[in-house]
Amino acid sequence: DSSNVFSGRSTWFTDTVGSCGTPFDTNDMIVAMNAHQMGGTSQCGRSVKITSGGTIVTARITDTCPAQHCFKGSLDLRAVFKRLAPLSKGVID
Repeated sequence: DSSNVFSGRSTWFTDTVGSCGTPFDTNDMIVAMNAHQMGGTSQCGRSVKITSGGTIVTARITDTCPAQHCFKGSLDLRAVFKRLAPLSKGVID
């Protein structure tokens, strides 16, 4: 369903507990969803598929990326980022 497909930037983060209240570590396949689409905590625990350069990764939403860092469609990634690009890249467009 194309109405559920979004494009945006991805960055990476290092927190250990997010807005959903679930603790996580650096190896967890989780994301922080942009505040615009997060809707408070309504997206907590849902899965998202992230595609970059032909690689598809599924991750669980556990946090909110602040609006000043993540615009609509953008995600902040943990271990997911390393599956898509080296951390030294910093941002995946």
